Amino acid sequence: MSLNVQRASPIPILLNGRWRQKRVESEEPVTKCPRLSDSPPDSTDLPSPGSPGPTPGSSPFSSQGAARIGNYILLQSLERHNVFRAISSHTGQEYVCKVFDIKSYRDEIGPYLQLPAHKNITGIEEIILGEKKCYVFLEKGHGDMHLYMRSCKRLGEEEAAQLFEQIVSAVAHCHDSGIVLRDLKLRKFVFSDEQRRRLRLESLVDAHILKGKDDSLSDKHGCPAYVSPEILNTSGCYSGKAADVWSLGVMLYTLLVGRYPFHDSDPSALFSKIRRGQFCIPDSISPKAKCLIRSLLRRDPAERLTAGEILLHPWFRAASEQVSVDQEDLSSDQTVPEFDCDQQDASSFFC
Repeated sequence: MSLNVQRASPIPILLNGRWRQKRVESEEPVTKCPRLSDSPPDSTDLPSPGSPGPTPGSSPFSSQGAARIGNYILLQSLERHNVFRAISSHTGQEYVCKVFDIKSYRDEIGPYLQLPAHKNITGIEEIILGEKKCYVFLEKGHGDMHLYMRSCKRLGEEEAAQLFEQIVSAVAHCHDSGIVLRDLKLRKFVFSDEQRRRLRLESLVDAHILKGKDDSLSDKHGCPAYVSPEILNTSGCYSGKAADVWSLGVMLYTLLVGRYPFHDSDPSALFSKIRRGQFCIPDSISPKAKCLIRSLLRRDPAERLTAGEILLHPWFRAASEQVSVDQEDLSSDQTVPEFDCDQQDASSFFC
């Protein structure tokens, strides 16, 4: 099967992390990839998981069922709809390839195009347009946070602070760039390194591009364990950014405690617990960590911290043992708000 593309006008293409105007004249033939237009190919089309891929310098079609897209070789499906493992035929470097319909790919990757580059957000390496499909090649991750937590059960506060700070940094960058993530959860963050020290937001699926500064949303998106009470309670609009912050609170609690703050096998009972907003924090969690969790899991969206404010919370400093946790030793920079983790009212940072 061959795909030949002719373009009469320039289209935006991302090469090596930089957007350029590039005229696409043609693509190299694609072999044994007839089902890419509908669903991930089965084992007769692509190699089974664990089968060896082509090595640099070998024929791009040496692996049975492998498909060549431009300078990349598509291997087996990654058990997600239209997501494949890919290898550069030039360097042997591994990537993730997401395949979209050519008619809707701009909507699908719109959030990526909107976002300036950020170290904690996965970047697009290259986009190749076919006749019917768009092939988007992204950096490969080294496992996601959901799987990591299943293996670790829970994290110490120093490690949790290091990873959570990167998670919040990615979310704050999205919010500052006019993007609400909506279905925000641990599974969407992957490790950039095999040592599992650096995180990236891997998926912008369900992300919404805001028009102006108004972040009001009316449609309902989210994983049940992470959904905010206002989404369950209202039939009207809600703040998309505040809903993202609630999800961050669920994530932080899960990192430190090893389970969700609200959990039940019955969805109705789960949603009832979320609406009430009542949860218990174990005594083993430090006071400043408790302060931050409570600042995020506020029933009233207006009382939650913003993503940018979260990064200023003293728990990060205390957990990393970089500075004294005493209030008198905090930075005197007037741009940094004061945190009072003993306050129980809705003033200051709502601890």
